[in-house]
Amino acid sequence: MTEELELIYEDAEASMKKAIGFLEVELAKIRAGKANPTMLDGIMVDYYGSPTPINQVANINIMDARTISIQPWEKKMLQPIERGIIAANLGMNPQNDGVNIRLYLPPSTEERRRDLAKKSAGEGEHSKVAIRNIRRDAIEEVKKLQKDGLSEDVAKDAEKDIQELTDSYIVLVDKHLSAKEKEIMSI
Repeated sequence: MTEELELIYEDAEASMKKAIGFLEVELAKIRAGKANPTMLDGIMVDYYGSPTPINQVANINIMDARTISIQPWEKKMLQPIERGIIAANLGMNPQNDGVNIRLYLPPSTEERRRDLAKKSAGEGEHSKVAIRNIRRDAIEEVKKLQKDGLSEDVAKDAEKDIQELTDSYIVLVDKHLSAKEKEIMSI
């Protein structure tokens, strides 16, 4: 492979790794019946007028399999944290005892677990689309090189390598999805 083709391949691989990393983060946010601090990632709290991630204004601990405890660093942050959790629409009501906020995860019904499985499948589909877009862009770059004088055989080999890379990352997405679906559907 020429140096330009290696760069294209490496860029595509790095972008696909980022897509997998993003999928892992998004799947971690989908609750599977067990309390997990990452469920609160993305919740923003009004901290003196500026939106701040909840984990930057409070300690988040797991009490047991179905309870999350949030202990604000400042007592006056209880109300903004409570409002942020309610606004995030997690399906949990915060319980404020004046010192901590507790979130109790209700047991998931079969219907709720199916909805969560669909949501995780949707995230997986977004990742697959992103990976396919990366493949398309990489193949377009190879075709540009071919117009600039790269031989057709070398270009076809490069496209085949990019396709194999894409297939391996699609399989990785499917593995992540099947593991998450198994986690969600187990009672």
